[in-house]
Amino acid sequence: MNVSGKKIMKNKSKEIIWGFICLFLFLSIWGCQMREVDVNKLKLRKAHVDDIDIAYKTFGKGYPIVLIMGFSGTMDMWEPRVLRALSSHYKVIVFDSRGIGESTATSKKFSIELFADDTAGLLDALGIERAHILGWSMGTNIAQELALRHPDKVDKLILYAADPGGKECVQPESPLKTVTDTSGTLHDREERVVKVLFPEEWRKKHPDVREYFPFPKERSSVDNVNRQAQAMNEWAGSYSRLGQIKCPTLLITGTEDVIPPPINSFIMGEKIPGAWVIQIKGGGHGLMYQYPEGFSRAILTFLESEND
Repeated sequence: MNVSGKKIMKNKSKEIIWGFICLFLFLSIWGCQMREVDVNKLKLRKAHVDDIDIAYKTFGKGYPIVLIMGFSGTMDMWEPRVLRALSSHYKVIVFDSRGIGESTATSKKFSIELFADDTAGLLDALGIERAHILGWSMGTNIAQELALRHPDKVDKLILYAADPGGKECVQPESPLKTVTDTSGTLHDREERVVKVLFPEEWRKKHPDVREYFPFPKERSSVDNVNRQAQAMNEWAGSYSRLGQIKCPTLLITGTEDVIPPPINSFIMGEKIPGAWVIQIKGGGHGLMYQYPEGFSRAILTFLESEND
C-alpha cells in the first residue's frame, strides 16, 4: 500500500472512531432524556407545617411546580414520564397530603380548605413565594381553594380531571362508591380503582396494568383515607367563586372520564376568566398514564405560553 493509501485508511479510521463516539454520546443523551423519574428512589424530606409533618420530595431545576395528588393517592403515584418531562424544565415538588403516606395527622378535622392551607404552609416552609400548581381529581379541589385563599402563591393553575364541587357539580351517571370504598384487601381496592381510572376498551387493549400504572409502595391508614373522603364529600364547592380566580388556568379532561364527567371542566372553564380547556380523546380519569406524552405536552405548552 502506498503512502497516500495509508493516509486515507488512517483518516477513515479516525472518522469511524469519531462516528462511534458521536453515536455513544447521542445514545447517552437520548437515554437520559428517556429515563423515567422514579420517585421511590428520591430522598424523602419532611417539613413541619401547622400541627403536622408533611413528607415531600423535590427534583429538577428551575421555577417551582407543585403537584397535588388526588383522593387517597400518594406522591409515588405520579406518572414517571410526566415527571421526567416536567422536571426537565421546572423544579418539581411532590408530597403526601395530611394523614396520607408518610405525612402525619392529628385529630384536627380534615377539610379541603385545611389541605389548601397545608399546601400554602409547605410552600412557606420551603421558602417558595410563588409556584405553578397542578392538581389531579380531589387535588383540583385543593388547588382551587389554594388559588382562592392564597392567590399570591399561585402563578399558573392546572386542573386535571376537575369538578367545582357542591350542587353545581355534574355527577356521574352512576354513583361511584367504588372510589371511596375501603373494604376488602389492598388487592381488592386496587382492582376497583383500576376499573374506574381506565376505560374498558383501553383495559382490553392493555391487559397488564402494571406496565403503565405505578401501584403505590406507600401505605395510608384506612381511617385517614375515610377522613379524607368525608372532607371531599363535605366541601361546599367553588362554583360561585370561580370568577375570583385571576391566575392563568388550564383544565385538562378525558372524554371517557367517569369520575367527574368532562362537562365539569367546560362549566368551570366558562367561569374562570381566560381559562384554557383541553379534552383528550379516549382519556379516562387516568389519562396521564394512558397518554403521558400528550398530557405533558399540553401542560408545557400552557406553562410556556404568554397568557399572563
